[in-house]
Amino acid sequence: MEAGCKFTLLRPRTGALPERGWSPTAAGVLARALNLPARVIARPPRKFVLTVGQKAIFLAGVAPKFWHRLAFERDLWNQGIAHVAGVDEAGCGPLAGPVTAAAVVFPRSWLKTGLPAQFRGLNDSKQLTEDEREKFFARIQTHAEIRWAIAGLDAATIDRINIRQAAWQAMHRALDQLAPRAEHVLVDGLRIKWLPYRQTALVQGDARSYSVAAASVLAKVTRDRLMREYDLQFPGYGFAIHKGYPTPQHLAALAQLGPCAIHRRSFRPLKPAPQAQPELF
Repeated sequence: MEAGCKFTLLRPRTGALPERGWSPTAAGVLARALNLPARVIARPPRKFVLTVGQKAIFLAGVAPKFWHRLAFERDLWNQGIAHVAGVDEAGCGPLAGPVTAAAVVFPRSWLKTGLPAQFRGLNDSKQLTEDEREKFFARIQTHAEIRWAIAGLDAATIDRINIRQAAWQAMHRALDQLAPRAEHVLVDGLRIKWLPYRQTALVQGDARSYSVAAASVLAKVTRDRLMREYDLQFPGYGFAIHKGYPTPQHLAALAQLGPCAIHRRSFRPLKPAPQAQPELF
């Protein structure tokens, strides 16, 4: 950033910011975080414009409390690492269907501008409604500067290698589809020792990193759509409703119909109980 940068508070255009947006204090905090020699000009506070030389960067629609969710990405971008991928999975807990994973790379230009207003509210997919997930799914996939990829493994593979390995393999496959290749990966959950990428493991990463949250949305929406298709192929189980999770409805259908081709035989209650060993003496 150039010397002489400043934050200017201006009146917004209609609807530019929600009621609770930036404040002079918040602008000062952001300025210090970006190492800017900034000063705040306090006019009716609604819209901030960060002026850098002759350029103006609009901070409309992104409240300061959301900036920390780009902290991991920004730290890596500041180190010169341009291609930072967030990766997450969906579908580890269900009794049926695939496990899916997605990888998302945000543009490094967001180091200066922050998260665009259209992604305000992006969060862990489990914290969003179905309509919100679909909205962000479309926005992520159609954004010209976002790179993304999706992969999945079926129930038979899950049974063969176990669900944790299947989820990690799906993440790996998604990452390998990215072009250009990710230089660093923010992984939701545990570190994947064998993953051939530099990585940072983030427990509850989908609630701490916007790129991981975006990956969780892509993985979740993709899997939910697949389960709705399976509901037509295997009627009676209610896959369109519970997406394969062990709900009372699903367990009742299993008891009545038995497992179908997409059920995970290695998961209880589908996994056969161990045979009791006969007494020898």
